[in-house]
Amino acid sequence: MGELNLATIIVIAANVIISFKGFNDNAFFEKYKFNVGDINRGAKYQILTSGFLHVNTTHLFVNMLTLYFFANVVIYQLGSTGFVTVYLASLILGNLLSYFFHRDEPFYRAVGASGAVMGILYSAILLYPDMTLGLFFIIPMPAYIFGIGYLLYTIYGMKRQVGNIGHDAHFGGAAGGYLLTLILAPWVFESHLLMVILLALPIVVLFVLQKMGKI
Repeated sequence: MGELNLATIIVIAANVIISFKGFNDNAFFEKYKFNVGDINRGAKYQILTSGFLHVNTTHLFVNMLTLYFFANVVIYQLGSTGFVTVYLASLILGNLLSYFFHRDEPFYRAVGASGAVMGILYSAILLYPDMTLGLFFIIPMPAYIFGIGYLLYTIYGMKRQVGNIGHDAHFGGAAGGYLLTLILAPWVFESHLLMVILLALPIVVLFVLQKMGKI
């Protein structure tokens, strides 16, 4: 945590400004949200823009609070440019995975920065796997166990369609954060090789289940 970096301020400000514009302008919200039907008709920009819209202030607050908690962890190791790169790449990869699973559902819609935020969270876990996170802000556990457990739950959520949650975007964002961090910080292979392997397991599980037609 600590002081807000300029890059974090810009990202949070963009989310707040665009989200509030969407709260007060339904035509704007409808144009830029993730809508499979629109994307199939050529509105590819929604894969990016939907990540800056939110359903309500609670949705926005939770995402930005989580981002605030982990942004500096990533910035400290990857720099501001690396942080923004991981954020945007995770947003896009999360929505691309969501599109892959819902491409034949023209009425599927989604908004939110959750995929991007999950990318930052997973990047932070990969960079500092021994840090302690609080499950429900109460139960302490090693970050890598939290990361693996969350992605396995996300796979379950994707398979069972649990809740009104974009589990696939969360998973894609986390995978994006994982891959981009390995590219931008290859020293992680030497310093945390076991964690690199363990954190990859849910990604492999999803790939296998998809190939088997079970998700």
